[in-house]
Amino acid sequence: MQSFRAFPAALKSRIRFVLTDIDDTLTLDGRLPAMALAAMGDLQAAGIQVIAITGRPAGWCDHMARMWPITGVVGENGAFFFAYDPKRRRMRRAYWKTADERREDRRRLADVEAMILERVPGCRVSADQAYREADLAIDFCEDVDPLPMAAVEAIKRLFEQAGARAKISSIHVNGWFGDYDKLTMTRRLFRELLALDLEAVEDQCLFVGDSPNDAPMFAHFTHSVGVANVRRFEARMTAWPAWITKNPGGQGFTEMVAILLDRPSPIR
Repeated sequence: MQSFRAFPAALKSRIRFVLTDIDDTLTLDGRLPAMALAAMGDLQAAGIQVIAITGRPAGWCDHMARMWPITGVVGENGAFFFAYDPKRRRMRRAYWKTADERREDRRRLADVEAMILERVPGCRVSADQAYREADLAIDFCEDVDPLPMAAVEAIKRLFEQAGARAKISSIHVNGWFGDYDKLTMTRRLFRELLALDLEAVEDQCLFVGDSPNDAPMFAHFTHSVGVANVRRFEARMTAWPAWITKNPGGQGFTEMVAILLDRPSPIR
């Protein structure tokens, strides 16, 4: 990984899309810093579209799509994308599965939930689970005492043994039934919302993230950036970003935007 400060000027001028994870990428210590929100606004004002790519739930994503300076959001690790049209005052919602399929998946996930809570002491269903439509999030450090990584890996294995897909984020293990992930729904968002083939504009995209569930995005995008705290997952990353920021979380995101736009950094 190279310092993002060395990102070439010739590449900066080509970036039209910034795709960003949220938790511990835009946030810092569990909160969204004002500087990170402002940095997203700076990108949009510069003509660079911002798309959030997250494991967070549908209820949160509806708010983000409406209230944040972003073009759209991929949520629940690829279960859907939402995009708000402020002129028409309409939310566009595109799901990977039908409503009936999602209801059946939630029934199956309830059984998986009971098994995980019984077998992995100390974990808990995420506080945001009530706002989810497609997946199950198991909290291992957000609102519970941090669990050892061996326990986190055990949660992931239990999901997989039940036939679900599972990804470890910086705070949760997310599990779902379905052949989709962040990247597959990002492709669909580009195709259906922007009328673009993601592969055709891949060199105009920059992805920024921080944890193992971002590894497929790091592997796919030539211009991938990790905020500094990505280093804590050194033993568990299957793919690394090409670039890294000096600062963690939302400070790192803000640092990256300032460099990309050739502006002074607000970080002291």
